[in-house]
Amino acid sequence: MTDTHPSRTGADRNEADEVARLLPPPPEWDLAPERKLHHKERLMRQIDDDTVRAAETAPAPARRRVLRPAFVAPVAALALAGALTAGLTRGGEDHGGGTGTTRAGGSAHARQASALLGRISDAALDGRPLSVRDDQFVYVKSQERGADETSGKAVMGPPVVRESWATQDPGRVRHIALLREDGETYWNNAFLGDEGGTPVGIDRPTYEWLAALPTDPDALLTYLYAKTPEQGRSRDQAVFERIGNLASGLLPPRTAAALYRAAARIPGVVTAPDAHDGKGRTGIGIAREDKKHAERSEWVFDKDLRFLGSRTYLTEDRSVGRKGTLLASTAVLALGVADKAGVRPAEVTEVTGDGGAEQS
Repeated sequence: MTDTHPSRTGADRNEADEVARLLPPPPEWDLAPERKLHHKERLMRQIDDDTVRAAETAPAPARRRVLRPAFVAPVAALALAGALTAGLTRGGEDHGGGTGTTRAGGSAHARQASALLGRISDAALDGRPLSVRDDQFVYVKSQERGADETSGKAVMGPPVVRESWATQDPGRVRHIALLREDGETYWNNAFLGDEGGTPVGIDRPTYEWLAALPTDPDALLTYLYAKTPEQGRSRDQAVFERIGNLASGLLPPRTAAALYRAAARIPGVVTAPDAHDGKGRTGIGIAREDKKHAERSEWVFDKDLRFLGSRTYLTEDRSVGRKGTLLASTAVLALGVADKAGVRPAEVTEVTGDGGAEQS
């Protein structure tokens, strides 16, 4: 993938090209926006069930699931169904150009956010790196809420506790992760367009793949801008949310540290006092508003600067809802590495929200 944005210098383009060559190619298809995923998962299950009833003599069709990056990855989110874009087309408030390596700006709010993210980055480096085998699964337990906007209005669903076991297989896989929620257990299958299975990459990052990402914040941010589609958001917002999705799971300490320092370079990132996650746990916040679409995404950290969760809500009255309407939220409850899909790991880090974490 080549960076063709006119504001980039030859050296910048060479750096972006080099980063892209060093990393595995992304899958052809990305995931749908976070707040629509819960509805889509249920819709796909209903389609599967209807198909089976309509053709009882035919083999049961393979279930195709859409999965948030936070659960595909030893994370995500990443980070999101649309084709990846080829260039760095950034705009606006996001219309002012700049590059993926532009710092967050010189305002007092930006400096505060940069300083806080620096502290969060330093705290992440104190984490314990793990050795995760290819035959293991990264376990994430979370509490999720998402708004269904198919009616034209944001209709918030109930909180759902979800467990995910994401495969760490470095090859192409047809079964990306095992999910358990609302009493159901099912596999999330390969993304559309992935012949022979979905490969490791930005939309199916394994722990080892994440550990191989650049730890230089500028190089990492250049890569994220090159690989993250906008999908109805500004480019800056899309990358901010991608980092938040990755932060929602199990990250190598050096990668986590680099991601937070990269986030400090995104224009418009500010601190968010009294932020709270999808379970209502309050803490130290980092936020960014997509002014064009009147949506604000917030990350919340506990007093020890450990990631707790996130939420996205409207900042102005819009057709889908009034100012303050919640669009999506998540709360990370537990993380670990399992030997078998569907079986809780022997050692799990419980994310309590009161500072630190408990081993169980």
